[in-house]
Amino acid sequence: MDYSRYRTLAITRRGPDDSVLDIQMRAANGKLPTAGHDGHRELAEIWRDVAADPGVRCAVLRGEGMGFSGGGDLSLVQDMAQDFAVRTRVWQEARDLVYNVINCDKPIVSALHGPAVGAGLVAGLLADIPIAARDARIVDGHTRLGVAAGDHAAIVWPLLCGMAKAKYHLLLCEPVSGEEAERIGLVALAVDGDQLLPKAYEIADRLAQGSQTAIRWTKYSLNNWLRQAGPAFDTSLALEFMGFAGPDVREGVASLRERRAPQFPADDAAAGRHG
Repeated sequence: MDYSRYRTLAITRRGPDDSVLDIQMRAANGKLPTAGHDGHRELAEIWRDVAADPGVRCAVLRGEGMGFSGGGDLSLVQDMAQDFAVRTRVWQEARDLVYNVINCDKPIVSALHGPAVGAGLVAGLLADIPIAARDARIVDGHTRLGVAAGDHAAIVWPLLCGMAKAKYHLLLCEPVSGEEAERIGLVALAVDGDQLLPKAYEIADRLAQGSQTAIRWTKYSLNNWLRQAGPAFDTSLALEFMGFAGPDVREGVASLRERRAPQFPADDAAAGRHG
């Protein structure tokens, strides 16, 4: 498998017989990986290649620089708000990202450090074994941006940490530390920062050395819980992308650019009808 076409992901082989694929999201801005046009597409596509590569038994997903992922590039968000064709394309990529991770037959380990936001967080929390540094900062920022919490939120957060915690963190964009994420079940393990990557590699190596049919079929069976939640995910994603065509996202983007709190309309009649 030739991975040289990927520009926003640094991909190397390691582990037993080079059977572990190390996937690092590049920090194009020198600080945090962000999902622009190319990054969003590649993060959705890579899991098909992982599944198709006969030499890969496990994959590790991690971020470069100061954190795991920094969310969507604001220029991409603006393009989605202004251009129907872009919005449609990114909707398809967002759908594929979730289902490609779920349907990838190889086990995936994620290593979350620093901020973990946006498309990177989708793959990070849908990974089979997500591991976080104790001081990682996990945030689903959709409602802060002015759109519904689509992506992975509706499909996996209630299953991992329960509906009450899911609503608290998703409606308020309340951050979750890695330590708290382990406590509530959002991640499998929380470790000290200097142990994050060694632990992720240790677990990936164990998975690569185990019975591949047993591990892959167990993953497939367990992920039927997520497949059952497919209608909830599809609804959330549709409502999220409807929001990208609305007025609130413009205020959300402006507030992020200006580093201030958003000032959304106090009375939203359309939202009220849904309530």
